[in-house]
Amino acid sequence: MKRKSLFALSAVIVVAAAALVPVLWSGGDNLHNGSAMAATPADQAALIKKGEYLARAGDCIACHTVRGGKQFAGGLPMATPFGTMFTPNITPDDQYGIGKWTQDDFYRAMHTGRSKDGSLLYPGFPFTSYTKVTRADSDAIYAYLRSVTPVNVASRPHELKFPFNQRNMLIGWRTLFFREGEYKADPTKSVEWNRGAYLIEGLGHCGMCHTSINAMGGPVSSAAFAGGLIPLQNWYAPSLTSNKEAGLGDWETKDIADLLKNGVSNRGAVFGPMAEVVHNSLQYMSDADINAMATYLKTIPQKSEAPESLQLETSEKFGGELLKQGQKIYADNCAKCHAENGLGMPPSFPPLANNQSIQMPSAVNPIRMVLNGGYPPSTEGNPHPYGMPPFAQALSNTEVAAVVTYIRMSWGNHGTAVSPQQVSDLRSAPLD
Repeated sequence: MKRKSLFALSAVIVVAAAALVPVLWSGGDNLHNGSAMAATPADQAALIKKGEYLARAGDCIACHTVRGGKQFAGGLPMATPFGTMFTPNITPDDQYGIGKWTQDDFYRAMHTGRSKDGSLLYPGFPFTSYTKVTRADSDAIYAYLRSVTPVNVASRPHELKFPFNQRNMLIGWRTLFFREGEYKADPTKSVEWNRGAYLIEGLGHCGMCHTSINAMGGPVSSAAFAGGLIPLQNWYAPSLTSNKEAGLGDWETKDIADLLKNGVSNRGAVFGPMAEVVHNSLQYMSDADINAMATYLKTIPQKSEAPESLQLETSEKFGGELLKQGQKIYADNCAKCHAENGLGMPPSFPPLANNQSIQMPSAVNPIRMVLNGGYPPSTEGNPHPYGMPPFAQALSNTEVAAVVTYIRMSWGNHGTAVSPQQVSDLRSAPLD
């Protein structure tokens, strides 16, 4: 899920620039002064509180706040092959933020992917998901953003190469991949299921990470939730439709809910971008909404096969050498927490044996964990998470490949050997 909405890179063709980053950009200087106003101050306070909750559900803070910076002031840089893009200021500052936006302007951005001045927004801002958000919820989010402290800081202009700085080229992308429309409840499903679908498909925009992107930078409709690489972060969002990866078909609903709410469950823990989603967003959601999301996710159709993933292969002989070397490295560095038999001590130390995230075709995530370490998010349900130390300085590329090969191929795991070249490629990857 993250979800963080930064992730659609593909072939270097003009229309692919459409899928790069979130942009909710203030356009012209028309003096529209409007706000979502409730009947009484108490009603307005309730509307703002609702909007804050929904903004959390949409994880707006993740893209529009630089670490250590002012909330919603934008400026988050995203380096791409087409140049660097920066997220905008969405505080209610009249000069640089959305202070002159009306609730109609805001809804248009959410629902149609057009800015205040009518210009097209890049669909890294997930309007393809946010179009499902109701007008009432959009107005509540708008009311909340109007209530935060204005920050008088200009949104830094993008530094894009020609022709990727030409927004009118988004018209073709929208024709192919965007269908405007609020979420319509399925009358054959329960109220709880529909609430979960609304949150997952709409505000949560989980498909932005967990759905593969095609050569034009658009989602592969036949592969919804089937997993995909997050290029700008160099993590792999596993398939939710295959039990060979993170498929949820054999999960208990409670385990799904625990993972979403707390970042840990008896089935595993979240790290990387998903840990940030839980930390910034999901831990603040009500138990009812978390259970609704888990209920919906549990019903995603499961497929027998995981998606194909590009994987550098080693020879059988070299893979055997790595496996043998990795056994000793594991005993010296990993067994204390994850146990000699790989069963770990869940939920503090997740099991590696029979762990889908370890043995799925893509080895990106386990390699990154060994190199960079990490922590599950600190949440109310897991306030003092146990972490994984980094081994990038202690182990060579070959040693990391060896220990990852060992955990992918031991205790009944059916993963394949990994290449030291894969480790080398990921060693310099950004940490978040």
